[in-house]
Amino acid sequence: MPENNQSFATSIKGKKGLRRIFNAYGYSLAGLKAACSESAFRQLLALNSVLIVLVFVLDFGSLTRMVLIMASFLSWIVELFNTAIEAAVDHTSLEKHPLAKRAKDTASAAQLLTMLLLAILWLMALWRDYFVNWF
Repeated sequence: MPENNQSFATSIKGKKGLRRIFNAYGYSLAGLKAACSESAFRQLLALNSVLIVLVFVLDFGSLTRMVLIMASFLSWIVELFNTAIEAAVDHTSLEKHPLAKRAKDTASAAQLLTMLLLAILWLMALWRDYFVNWF
């Protein structure tokens, strides 16, 4: 490892206490800013922002609201992991490789399952609180 990379890594990992927390906060903000440059993350940001507003507009109970908000945050979190995996794979090589494809496809599948969960939870909440009395 080159000397400048090693000293940089040592300086980063050597932080303790409040300095480490402030650094981590800055890295997290940088990560969110980077994620916002991805259209998929911006689309999820818009969708889930609308859903979170709807959670408070519609007459759901507290537990339903908590579950639906958690599902929205889960979809954001999984998309952050998906974006990170894609960036790491692309950084390693842009060459087509079956393991790179598997990593990207698996991360994408995780996001698909999260979106399926989000849809199911919303349908269940709407059905229970708004449609079940129609029959």
